[in-house]
Amino acid sequence: MRLLRKIKYIIAAGAAGGVLASYLAVSAAEVALEEKYREDPALFGHQNSRSKWDFNWDRQEPHTLVKPSKSGSVDSEKVEKVKPTATRNLILIRHGQYNLKGTKDEERYLTALGIEQADYTGKRLKELAMPYTSIVQSSMCRARETANVISGHLPNVPLHTCDLLQEGAPFPPEPPVGHWKPEMHFYRDGARIEAAFRKYFHRAEASQKEDSYEVLVCHANVIRFFVCRALQLPPEAWLRMSLHNASITWIAIRPSGRVVLRALGDCGHLPPAKLTTT
Repeated sequence: MRLLRKIKYIIAAGAAGGVLASYLAVSAAEVALEEKYREDPALFGHQNSRSKWDFNWDRQEPHTLVKPSKSGSVDSEKVEKVKPTATRNLILIRHGQYNLKGTKDEERYLTALGIEQADYTGKRLKELAMPYTSIVQSSMCRARETANVISGHLPNVPLHTCDLLQEGAPFPPEPPVGHWKPEMHFYRDGARIEAAFRKYFHRAEASQKEDSYEVLVCHANVIRFFVCRALQLPPEAWLRMSLHNASITWIAIRPSGRVVLRALGDCGHLPPAKLTTT
């Protein structure tokens, strides 16, 4: 409440014509805040976190990698030897706009705009000039075509394909979507996409001495689920996010097991007229 009083006094020192109106506006705001405080003091106080960070989320917490002695103790020197020192950076790219009229995967190729979008993203990654270690593409047509365009700007970076990164329904969303989907889709796709998460999301090995930058070219549902899992957010929240085509999402995995979301659906490299979400 002290800050509001200070604001009130500063405004009172302004031009005489607006003093009364400003004073009344600030006073009304102060009264409203005081009423909220009386109703729920916790809004203005310290709130305890609802959950703690699980540092062993990837099952690679160093002390768990060393076999304990018969007494149950763990050799601290051995723990130090398996501690990672490098950061793994995962650059997640959503494919460009594709032909929505296609019924088969090979018919869902990139549109002319989608190719342009992929080209802008390839140029952006080249401009960032990170020491990319690999490009991994989903095996679906639209992702492969996007990755091929991007690879043209990063010719020295190895290109690989992974079926686990295909699009799918990762988890029943909350709130539910308007159209119905059989539970078997989440049961089948969810296990595959979770397997993809476990394959690519983990801290660096102790043998890795330099930070790494891996590019994954895949799909919106997959990326949004990855973000929720990596940040230890409820997986059912994945559909509360929206990603533009050819956007960049950047997640850094620290040696300590901490995870940082550096960018979510960044599309600033695309001209406004080239932005699409489908």
